[in-house]
Amino acid sequence: MSEVHEVYPYLRVHSAAEAIAFYTKAFGATELFRLTEPGGRIGHAEVRIGPSNIMLSDEFPANGICGPRSLGGTTFAIHLHVADVDQSFQQAIAAGATVVRPLKDQFYGERSGVLRDPFGHEWLLGGFLETVSPEEMQRRYTAMFEK
Repeated sequence: MSEVHEVYPYLRVHSAAEAIAFYTKAFGATELFRLTEPGGRIGHAEVRIGPSNIMLSDEFPANGICGPRSLGGTTFAIHLHVADVDQSFQQAIAAGATVVRPLKDQFYGERSGVLRDPFGHEWLLGGFLETVSPEEMQRRYTAMFEK
């Protein structure tokens, strides 16, 4: 395999236009561009959140392209590492996200929580607390199971 230059999450959503508006309000996304069919369905769009691009499109069920709402859930979360996790978490909730797991100081050196966007995707928002070595992280992780 040749050298990988970038990795982009590519989200499939029930309404890409609504998702772009939500990501703008909730996470400060900037829309880069969109390709829209004459009927209004978005075949491809790109937004930037912080230094990262995220691609998305409307669903195309006839082609097997379905979002979490149509499939009944998602199998992954997108991790946003932010400067002020408490503020960012509340901003996303105000925009329409729902809490899956509340904010909490974590053993691995972050304060984090999980939100679900209105389109079914999960977002893990985290903020730095402390640098934790892999050995210390394992010790803390093991200790959680000993309680």
